Amino acid sequence: MSKQSRRREALVYHAKPTPGKIKIVPTKRYSTQRDLALAYSPGVAEPCLEIEKDKSNVYKYTTKGNLVAVITNGTAVLGLGDIGPEASKPVMEGKSLLFKIFADIDGMDIELDTKDVDKFIETVKTIAPTFGGINLEDIKAPEAFEIERRLKEELDIPVMHDDQHGTAIISAAALLNALELAGKKIEKVKIVISGAGAAAVSCTRLYKAFGAKGANIMMLDSKGVIRKDRENLTAEKMEFATDRKIDTLEEAMKGADVFIGLSIADIVTPDMLKSMAKDPIVFAMANPDPEIAYDLAVATRDDIIMATGRSDHPNQVNNVLGFPFIFRGALDVRATKINEEMKMAAVKALAELAKEAVPEQVNIAYGETRLAFSKDYIIPKPFDPRLIAKVPPAVAKAAIESGVATEPINDWEQYEEELLQRLGNDNKIVRLLHNRAKSNPKRIVFAEADHLDVLKAAQIVYDEGIGFPILLGREDVIRELKEEIEFDADVPIIDPKTDEHEDKKNHYARKYWESRKRKGVTLYDAQKKIRERNYFAAMMVNEGDADALISGYSRSYPTVVKPMLELVGKAPGVSKIATMNLMMTERGPMFLADTSININPSAKELAKIAQMTAAVTRTFGFNPVIAMLSYANFGSSERQEASKVKEAVEYLHRYYPDINVDGELQSDFALNKEMLQSKFPFSKLAGKQVNTLIFPNLDSSNITYKLMKELSKTDSIGPIMLGMNKAVHILQLGANVEEIVNMAAVAVLDAQEREKRQKSQL
Repeated sequence: MSKQSRRREALVYHAKPTPGKIKIVPTKRYSTQRDLALAYSPGVAEPCLEIEKDKSNVYKYTTKGNLVAVITNGTAVLGLGDIGPEASKPVMEGKSLLFKIFADIDGMDIELDTKDVDKFIETVKTIAPTFGGINLEDIKAPEAFEIERRLKEELDIPVMHDDQHGTAIISAAALLNALELAGKKIEKVKIVISGAGAAAVSCTRLYKAFGAKGANIMMLDSKGVIRKDRENLTAEKMEFATDRKIDTLEEAMKGADVFIGLSIADIVTPDMLKSMAKDPIVFAMANPDPEIAYDLAVATRDDIIMATGRSDHPNQVNNVLGFPFIFRGALDVRATKINEEMKMAAVKALAELAKEAVPEQVNIAYGETRLAFSKDYIIPKPFDPRLIAKVPPAVAKAAIESGVATEPINDWEQYEEELLQRLGNDNKIVRLLHNRAKSNPKRIVFAEADHLDVLKAAQIVYDEGIGFPILLGREDVIRELKEEIEFDADVPIIDPKTDEHEDKKNHYARKYWESRKRKGVTLYDAQKKIRERNYFAAMMVNEGDADALISGYSRSYPTVVKPMLELVGKAPGVSKIATMNLMMTERGPMFLADTSININPSAKELAKIAQMTAAVTRTFGFNPVIAMLSYANFGSSERQEASKVKEAVEYLHRYYPDINVDGELQSDFALNKEMLQSKFPFSKLAGKQVNTLIFPNLDSSNITYKLMKELSKTDSIGPIMLGMNKAVHILQLGANVEEIVNMAAVAVLDAQEREKRQKSQL
């Protein structure tokens, strides 16, 4: 994507459909006069009086306990520098968004128009009663040190400057594990720190807390090695000044065991790496470009253990591994501060998590066969769902043990269960899906690329590395639209209706005719049909000229399915194809089938639909827990509509006992595990969280998923084709750009799985 195109996309993202990235949503009923009377006057007086009696009741009756202020004055924003409070607001909104999606914390961004330290501190102290915690952000050093120090001393709620401590905590966890792999002791290693800002100072202090010796640490700023004989050093720099008579990074790197980069790009040379000790540890964390490029570093030293701040290389030092979960633990015990013990507990929890067996969901998300503790995996991945159940409890326990918790937790198992439930409010699965697609992108035919939304989606797929688009449609229209949206990548454009590519079309037509000549199709018919984009696209996939296809944006579902069934056909052993929709609900991802094809499936067909859905659910990294839905519960009706569901369940229990499935069940019992446990404790689903719903007919499934999508604004991916012989996926008529991109990622995932199965059979 061109710089101009990326700029426009970013501006549109932040501006539309509603300016900004966050909003306030009511958490209580407000539909009746009674609701409003309770929410405001006169009912609101009661909690006010209770809080007046005991200020701690503010946590009981208001959002304070789950509300963090994200505060800045815009003096050190990302790589942008001092851009002011208004210009920093998009970043602070983004940080608030991360709090919500990773730890279900409500973040409120606040931008202060002052560079005066005293005014900043006084303002934060004045508004502090509103919040359960304060996250300081993007404040330049050395003012950041004093602001954080004084606020921690003067407030009774957690305060943390993430720029300082976030990188310190994540990199410390990575360092402990890297040292273990290298067989080195932290007390003995020589450490070079490039950078002397807030993050570098905090990192170094935390490393020392874990045993690093000051005499073994060398810190550099833009002027070179920080020596005690230099004039006008700040107190923070003097803390790490050395007596050694050296000046340059080149000199400092000789014999060093560890390099920590928090400075600028490309300042480390291959010769510097070669001068380091055996099994060097290099954390080049400058963003977006590290102090030495990852590929260059690993090519220079095969014994290196390397980390960067980038997501496209192993061992990303990403602050999102820390701050949401640290605040989560601190808030949940109403800690009065975030102290060293809590930060060290977070470090240890992250380090230990990297050594545990990685769930298949994480392997799938990152396209790995098996992630395991090694030089390429020294810290957990940001999308690891275990983070929320591991880091907050560690932080909370440290707060309790160090005496800063005011609301201790007694039942830790229940607490961890509550933390895991918070993940249901998130749509991480979309990010996981895209990440996995990027790990091994495939060639995708977009059969309707002369439509603007389809072409926009193809552009995103290309720019994000999800896949390699092949554009079908009128070439003049596609080129005009490409210019309009600044899609300047050189991707294939094919118009099947023109006289170009005649050899290819003749080949496809003959193959089509050979497969259908005994079903009434003549060669002439085949030659005519192959000029239609869906037939041409299907043959591209059939003949290995593409790995997957997307169609259906501008045509009805049945008209697009027909050529796919004729040309691509069903997978071996599949009697009927079906479709599944993935719905991102507040309780977590839900898989619904069959949503688009089978009008009134038989009992055996329902069982097969359930079996295929279970397989795809596992592909997404989830263990399917399947409810076979009906208007009846466990034999309460003998009508055929209910009895066929019962037969389907019996079939599954007999022939596929490994699938966790039961029914027939009404939808409320399927989704409410307490109701199910109470009324039907014998069910195989009792006490379990159902994540897959199989509907008895197309009426019920199609209506349900579309109601969910429109009434609850639930995001949907699908319909995902089940049982096809190739990675062929059909959009709903008029799908939006985001839906097309997600379906393209699904198509890539499908093609990846087929490739794996093919290789395993060789």
